Amino acid sequence: QLQASGGGSVQAGASLRLSCAASGRTFSSYDMGWFRQAPGKEREFVAIISWSGGNTAYTDSVKGRFTISRDNAKNTVYLQMNSLKPEDTAVYYCAADLTLHVSGRYEAEYWGQGTQVTVSS
Repeated sequence: QLQASGGGSVQAGASLRLSCAASGRTFSSYDMGWFRQAPGKEREFVAIISWSGGNTAYTDSVKGRFTISRDNAKNTVYLQMNSLKPEDTAVYYCAADLTLHVSGRYEAEYWGQGTQVTVSS
């Protein structure tokens, strides 16, 4: 299971750090990532980190503001979100065992429950 936490309601410009703790199995050998879904919109990819933590990638809208990291000893993945904007408002989901499909979309084998992030202007 993947348990996400750390969401909340903040004003624009603030920071939040999301955490995703894995239990029941070890996810240290999997690429892990974060997705988000805003009201009325499709779920979108946000960030991915390789199993070793050596490689990361982000969707363009969060580059330079969000940082994904992981601590395999704690079986936990983080998403540091700085300079938050109202358009970052969404339910954020952590996921494991991501693959990039030929369509250009990331999909994941394992999903956690979401954590709500609300950014007011």
